[in-house]
Amino acid sequence: MGDSVYNEIVLEHYRNPRNLGEIQNGDGVGIYVSDFCGDITKFWIKVAEGRIKDAKYKTQGCAASVACGSVLTELVKNRTIEEALNITKDAILAELHGLPKHKIHCSMLAEDAFKDAIRDYLTRNNLPVPRELVEKHGRIKPLLEDVRKKGYVLI
Repeated sequence: MGDSVYNEIVLEHYRNPRNLGEIQNGDGVGIYVSDFCGDITKFWIKVAEGRIKDAKYKTQGCAASVACGSVLTELVKNRTIEEALNITKDAILAELHGLPKHKIHCSMLAEDAFKDAIRDYLTRNNLPVPRELVEKHGRIKPLLEDVRKKGYVLI
């Protein structure tokens, strides 16, 4: 599959990803594995005064996964946790001006990894965690453990 399936905005985020990397001593760290394609995305967030002050990510995956993570870091900065929880794959897709149908799952991967970082932040700070985040983490945890047992490095 060549670059031609992606629009210029997606390609720009793929070629020049924003906020790529890790946050040392992040306030929340989340990881998610796509059960559709096997891509892995990990998010780090730094929270101050109730707002996400920094967000970084790493992805082992395709151009669409890289672009989705890049856009999402830009969308969440300076938002409250509550505001950030309302950002969905649809906002990612809108910001990228769409993805090919067979790549839409990449936007869900970015959203899930980011929201897992929020779950981690809320848990560490003894704050209420939305049930859907707890349930989603519970579903992905065995898959992550299986991947680790097989010797794969998870970013």
